[in-house]
This record gives sequence, structure tokens and C-alpha cells, in this order.
Amino acid sequence: MPQLTTEELRKTAHELRIDVLKMLKNAKSGHPASALGLAEILSVLYFSELNIDPKNPNDKKSDKFILSNGHACPILYAALAKKGFFPKKEVGNLRKVGALLQGHPSRETPGVETASGSLGQGLSIGVGEALAYKMDKLSNRIYVLTSDGELNEGQTWEAAMLAPKYNLDNLTWIIDRNNIQIGGNTRDILPLENLREKLESFNWYIIEIDGHNIMEIKSAFRMAKNISGRPTGIIAHTIPGKGVDFMEKKFEWHGKIPSDKEMEEGIEQIKKL
Repeated sequence: MPQLTTEELRKTAHELRIDVLKMLKNAKSGHPASALGLAEILSVLYFSELNIDPKNPNDKKSDKFILSNGHACPILYAALAKKGFFPKKEVGNLRKVGALLQGHPSRETPGVETASGSLGQGLSIGVGEALAYKMDKLSNRIYVLTSDGELNEGQTWEAAMLAPKYNLDNLTWIIDRNNIQIGGNTRDILPLENLREKLESFNWYIIEIDGHNIMEIKSAFRMAKNISGRPTGIIAHTIPGKGVDFMEKKFEWHGKIPSDKEMEEGIEQIKKL
């Protein structure tokens, strides 16, 4: 597949957002805020960055992406469908019993690397896979995306300490720094700052970006590939509910579904971006 331009990637992100809202409208349940906030990152990952082939998903040379905050899976499903891992009609069956696309990712879904939803486990899985690739002398890269709320979990910090010990420069950790979680704002529940200094003290190479700026996202991924001897963390500052003004920056939309009227209004807002 040819590389998309910056403008094409931006347009793809908006298309993914619309697909997310349509999925949630049909399902009448799910998590809109984080999914909408990750559209640009998933657009760049799946249509510019990852070395993957939907026709050969088990190729040992493929890169791997792990979505640790599994509740944001509608944006992953939208990207996988557009990439060709499964027919796009499947997105209309989100969260239906027996359907391919469940409320949290499952290995039964083509293109999904690991089941997730029990928060805090994704980075540990990514560290294990990155270490295995090193031991097997493979050049694959591992990308792990976690929420910032997952940094409340001790397991995340254990993995964060382990990755530099084994010089896992094939591992890129993306932190969705949207400042909300299910119960409120992260600063009120368990403050994380100064997050960059904490991770750098563990010997991570840290990059901070605007998680909606396509050029900054692409540049961060390129930089990560050139870092030797230690893992890279990307703190991506994002806006939860991005593109829908009544959702943006409001933790109440973590797992709240808009009415049909609100959903249509949201879709129209995104079409105008």
C-alpha cells in the first residue's frame, strides 16, 4: 500500500472518527472519548508506520501493535477494517453477542495482537514480545498504547523499569495523555506529573507531542526507530472526544453514549473538520 500524504492521513483520522460514532450509535454502548482522541495516532500507525500485511497477519517479520486500554477498541476496529483485516460491514455489529467485534479486543478478531481491557497489562505484554524478538534476533518493532489512567497500575511501572534493563530499543510506548479517566480528571485522582522526568529517570528516551498533529506523530515514530540501546516513550497530549465539541475534555464521556440526535450532530461536526 502506498504511503499516504499528511493531508490524506488527517482525512483518514476523521473518517475513523465517523466510523467510531456510527459503531457506538448501533451498539448503544461503549467508550467514545478516548476512541475519538486517538484517531490521528491510529491513522499514522496503520497507514504510514506499521509493517503489517492484512493478507499475511502472522508473518514473523510483521510489526505488532498492542492496545492496552481495550475500551478504546472502536478506533482500532475502524482502522483494522479500513486496512482490510476484515470486511467493513463487521463494524455494524459492535458489541453484539457472537459478533467478531466485542466490547474489548479479542485474539479472535483479525489484526488484534492481544486481548485487553484489564487495565495495566499491555506494556508488560509488549516488553515480553520485544524481548523475545531480541532473543530471536528479529528486527520487528513493538508498539504499545496505554491510557494515562493505566499509570495508576503498579504493573505498568514494573514493565517500565524492566524495558530499559534489557535495552529494548525495538519497543515504542505511546501514552495517551488525555488527562481523564472513568472517575474524573487524572490530576484529581492520582497526579502523574512530572511524568516525563519520572520515565527519563528509568532510562526511557521520551518524546512529547501533540497527539493530533500528524507531522509530530510521524516525526516521533521516525525518531524512535533511530534510538539505540533503550526504549522510547511518546507522551501524546490528546483531547478526549476530539472533534465533537460537547464531548471534548469532559471525563463524563469516558463511557457515556450520546443520544441519536447528539450522535448525528457529532458526525456533522467531524465532517466539517
